[in-house]
Amino acid sequence: MAHHHGMKKKSRDKMSKTVRARGISPVVRAIQEFEKGAKVHVLIDPSIHKGMPHPRFHGKTGEVVGKRGRAFVLKVTDGDATKTLIALPEHLTAQK
Repeated sequence: MAHHHGMKKKSRDKMSKTVRARGISPVVRAIQEFEKGAKVHVLIDPSIHKGMPHPRFHGKTGEVVGKRGRAFVLKVTDGDATKTLIALPEHLTAQK
C-alpha cells in the first residue's frame, strides 16, 4: 500500500482534545482581536477545521503582521527560516 503524507499525518495526540475540553469551542475565541505587532501562541483547536494552520506550527509563538478577512497573518520562525502563517483567531491565544 502507498505511503500517505497528508497534513494530519502522525497528529493523533496533537489534534485531539482532553475529555473535559470536548464539544463546541467558546464564541469568545472566535471573535478575539489582536493588534498588529502582538505576540500570539498558535494552539490548534481540532474541533474547527477551517483556518487551521499546519500541525508543525502547534505550540509556536508568532507575531501578528496583518489581517486577511477574519484571519490573521503571522510571522513564525521555523528553525532558521521565517515563515508566513495564516490562521483564524480560534487557533490563536494571546501571549501573557
